[in-house]
Amino acid sequence: MIGIFDSGLGGLIAFKEIKKLLPDYSYIYLGDTLRSPYGGRSQEAVYEFTEKAVDFLFQKGCKLVVVACNTASSEALRKLQQEYLPKLKDDSKNILGVVRPLAEEAIKISKTKRIGVVGTKATITSNVYEIELQNLNKENKVFQKACPLLVPLIEENHSSKPETKKILKNYLRVLKNDNIDTLILGCTHYPILLKEFKRIMGKKVQVINSSEVIAVKLKDYLERHLKIEKGLEKNKKRNYLVTDLTQNFTEMSQRILSEKVRFEKVDID
Repeated sequence: MIGIFDSGLGGLIAFKEIKKLLPDYSYIYLGDTLRSPYGGRSQEAVYEFTEKAVDFLFQKGCKLVVVACNTASSEALRKLQQEYLPKLKDDSKNILGVVRPLAEEAIKISKTKRIGVVGTKATITSNVYEIELQNLNKENKVFQKACPLLVPLIEENHSSKPETKKILKNYLRVLKNDNIDTLILGCTHYPILLKEFKRIMGKKVQVINSSEVIAVKLKDYLERHLKIEKGLEKNKKRNYLVTDLTQNFTEMSQRILSEKVRFEKVDID
């Protein structure tokens, strides 16, 4: 099985693209809705939550876990890969994040090497995208903007409200002034506002659809790592798990997935 982990419902957007591109595999989606959003949490807390989630998914039979949450990828992934995974002593398992795939895509399409990044406070403060982009090419100029209000607004189903569009425009003003030509949506929630991002940034800026990129990069990874790929179940099973379940989450998830799914509430502690 492939595990898809996110702090809330944002990962469902990426999961939808992953299922579309890779329909034969079996998946478990886990949303830590009890503790969401992660964006304002300390690095220690984000690591603790993410490790518990990954451990839970491995115990459920997952061989590969995609940490679809940008905050968790930026604050916890490296430590999970360098310290947690070796303790398992099982090279048939792995953990992937979303930062490097998006950084690679940005470099591929940017012509001026002026790349913008939007994300939660935790993601932007970590500088993980700037570090990754400059590790890949020292000539990249990276301009970042934290957008802390967007996730709560999206989770409360306010994405189409005029006040949300106004807040987004205010956030993006500084990046427009920086003359970027490529924008990374460094949060899995943000593709819900993809049309607004594109409208505000204008035709000269390419806004990366992070969900599509994550799906394509996962497909590429599986094609290059056949040992892990061959160990994955291909029964088209879909399990949707959350740590807390509200009516609003249920409604939003159905809107994102364009179908009704049954969520099971679980305890990962």
